[in-house]
Amino acid sequence: MRSPLMRRFGLGAVLALALAVFGLAPSASAAAAPAELTFTTDSATTTPGGSVKLSMTLTNNNTQDVWFVYQTIEPTWLTTQRPDLKYSFSGCSLTTANGPAACSGTGPANLGGNYGATIPPGQSRTVTLTLDVAGDSGCNGNIGFYSYFYAEFSDSTNVSGGPVYTPVTRVLCS
Repeated sequence: MRSPLMRRFGLGAVLALALAVFGLAPSASAAAAPAELTFTTDSATTTPGGSVKLSMTLTNNNTQDVWFVYQTIEPTWLTTQRPDLKYSFSGCSLTTANGPAACSGTGPANLGGNYGATIPPGQSRTVTLTLDVAGDSGCNGNIGFYSYFYAEFSDSTNVSGGPVYTPVTRVLCS
């Protein structure tokens, strides 16, 4: 004799299969984050005495303006394990509709002021820092960073993100 439990299970399985076939089953896709931080570099390699442009782009995927951003940037653990790698950040520019504009602060803390918030919904701001490698730096090592950020929106909501990793820059011997 068949159990009523098995009949219910069979009916549920048939219903779930029908929903999946017709595309009505719940989706596993995630919604876009309200704010997203991405990094790019203009070169994957440099030599001692060289420099690389590190660009940080903050995108507002929310329906409200970004009013405030706080961001940090720190070297990765592997970077800190190579004390012979000598580097620093210099120069900071914000890409605007009228061309680049100078910004303040090059790290490691509070890079957020550089974005020139307010950032309207659907728009991005890109800040570019110059990573300078000292002439007497060691070589054949990678320099990389990670970042955390916090953004507040005009409706008083906020989002925290990170760690977000930069592409690594390989310091080559010439």
